[in-house]
Amino acid sequence: MITVTIHRNQKGFIQSFTIKGHANFARRGSDIVCAGVSAVTFGTINAVEALTGIVPDVDQGSEGGYLHCRIPEGLPAETEEKVRLLLEGMLVSLKTIERDYHEYITITFKP
Repeated sequence: MITVTIHRNQKGFIQSFTIKGHANFARRGSDIVCAGVSAVTFGTINAVEALTGIVPDVDQGSEGGYLHCRIPEGLPAETEEKVRLLLEGMLVSLKTIERDYHEYITITFKP
C-alpha cells in the first residue's frame, strides 16, 4: 500500500509530504496507481520549481517507493500563495486516486 503523509505548518499550509510504499495494484511497469501517484507528486514538484523558482528539498531514498518533499520556510507571501495552491491541487488529485483505489493508497495528515 502507498501511504501519503501530509504535514501542515502553523498557517495550515502544506509544508511537506512523504510518500512510502508500493500500491501492488498490478505488476511493476503496469501499476496505474503507482504511476498516478508518481505523476501527480513529481509533476507538482516540477511545477513548484518552474512556476515559482523555489527548489524544494527532495529525498527519493535509495530503494524506490519513497519520496519526501519539504518546502523552504520564510517565503515571500506571493510566492508562498503560489506554492500553497500548487500543493493543494496535488492533494485534490491524490484524494481522487484514494477515493477510487482506497485499497492501495491512504492519505493521513499531521501537524
